Amino acid sequence: MKTPLLVTYALINRETMLDLQPDRSVVQTFLNSGIDLYMIDWGYPTRQDRFVTIDDHVNGYMGNIVDFILAKTGVPQVNLMGICMGGTFCAIYAALHPEKIKNLITTVTPTNFDTDKGLLHIWMRAIDTDKIIDTFGNLPGDFMNLGFLLLNPARLMIDKYVGFFENMGSKSFVENFVRMEKWIFDSPDVPGATFRQFAGDFYQKNLLIQNKLEIGGRRVDLKNITMPLLNFYGMYDHLVPPEACNMLTQAVGSTDAEDITLDTGHIGIYVSSKCQREFAPKIIRWLRERDGALRPAPAVAVADETVGEQPSPASRLQRPSRPSPGKRPARTSPERPRPARKEQAINPSLTQVMQETI
Repeated sequence: MKTPLLVTYALINRETMLDLQPDRSVVQTFLNSGIDLYMIDWGYPTRQDRFVTIDDHVNGYMGNIVDFILAKTGVPQVNLMGICMGGTFCAIYAALHPEKIKNLITTVTPTNFDTDKGLLHIWMRAIDTDKIIDTFGNLPGDFMNLGFLLLNPARLMIDKYVGFFENMGSKSFVENFVRMEKWIFDSPDVPGATFRQFAGDFYQKNLLIQNKLEIGGRRVDLKNITMPLLNFYGMYDHLVPPEACNMLTQAVGSTDAEDITLDTGHIGIYVSSKCQREFAPKIIRWLRERDGALRPAPAVAVADETVGEQPSPASRLQRPSRPSPGKRPARTSPERPRPARKEQAINPSLTQVMQETI
């Protein structure tokens, strides 16, 4: 495949989820298919990172990494894939810099925050972010973990461990359980300024889907996303419910936009055996079908300005180091006709693995 793929994980937890088990590794599946794969390792923010903003992440870190890949490989565009909050960042980047993105893939990506489906959305609209950030500087990873556990305490704090004791005699079960536990509680802090803006502009004001979000002094217009879009989400996701994901394909300017719904939860898309047979292979086929001629760069228009460490075992995986923040040139594209949305449902086995409920 000629075009490299850059995977952007969320700031919450770690990108190692995509390479957690030898037989259920999204990373290894991508590499085996010949994809030139890059992943962003956000690292572990410290107190000195508390003023890092969404603009720094998107136009700074992501922008520098995309430019690095383009310079290294000599290609004019990259494929971009985002997961959860990382998918939200990817949608923003693609809207601000559409000329650099050939294809966009979003998975369990929240873009519409005006929903009462899922307790997290209700909590986030009422949370006092100023008090939290003024107290801690950053949003502590342990604070987030406690909140996630309280979203479904009976299942995540009781049933899960009962299941562990009932299956302690199974070596493979214990190995998978320990891998998941290690990943769940490997939670970096989120920079304070980033969390403050994400809670305020996204969860509380829902600016992104309305094309009213401003990043780095530029308005984020989702209609500028004219490249092909593949949007995955889980039917039983209690963190990012379908209502938070399924409006994106109608909001963008692409005429090649597709929704795929999987009967699983937030993490099951990446770790369940059934979804592994559907998820990564679908992405590979979809990218290969669109890896031919260069997608013409969209016409350039002036944007609205209203505001003045742990490498994967897969040896060919490349992770750009964390660059310094920087501002990228302001480029957007004009509106395209509203696309017709395609939706495909993939029905996995009725027997779900334990991780699918997380």
